[in-house]
Amino acid sequence: MVIRDAVETDLPAIVQIYNAAIPSRMATADIDPVSVEERLTWFRAHTPTRYPLWVMESNAAVVGWLGFQSFYGRPAYHVTAEISLYVAPLLHRQGIGKQLLRQAIQQSPALGFTALLGFIFSHNLPSLRLFEGLAFQRWGYLPGIARLDGVERDLVILGRRVGTIRESCPALRDGQDSL
Repeated sequence: MVIRDAVETDLPAIVQIYNAAIPSRMATADIDPVSVEERLTWFRAHTPTRYPLWVMESNAAVVGWLGFQSFYGRPAYHVTAEISLYVAPLLHRQGIGKQLLRQAIQQSPALGFTALLGFIFSHNLPSLRLFEGLAFQRWGYLPGIARLDGVERDLVILGRRVGTIRESCPALRDGQDSL
């Protein structure tokens, strides 16, 4: 498997993976599928040197993706990025998300980021475990902020300072190599 910058011809696969996450009501607040055309502006807002959009490819197929985006859109927050991470449903728990997130942590300082954020529904335990397993901490909690199929959902904001992995991850600082 290889992680690379996304190109526009990857957009249908990116959208397909994203749309596959909508019915579970676990990973996105969208309730209806999006189209490739609707996502073109979003796709073009990503640049490899500032807000990259990466895909993981296996056997010439996109199996997951990770995108950086501006947090809050104001200039003073330019050192912080929000991360979106999605994996093809049949490949969950195969390490794809972990590899993408590891690369994001490692590459963030070169992109000019000092902090990464993930916005995750509180009932999305696999994603919470993934981020927390890579030293993200709970920086915020927004109760009842979303309504999905008539059910109020809470949002957890996970954050992590980035630099070297050894500096940021307590397990590695203590001499363990759990990553």
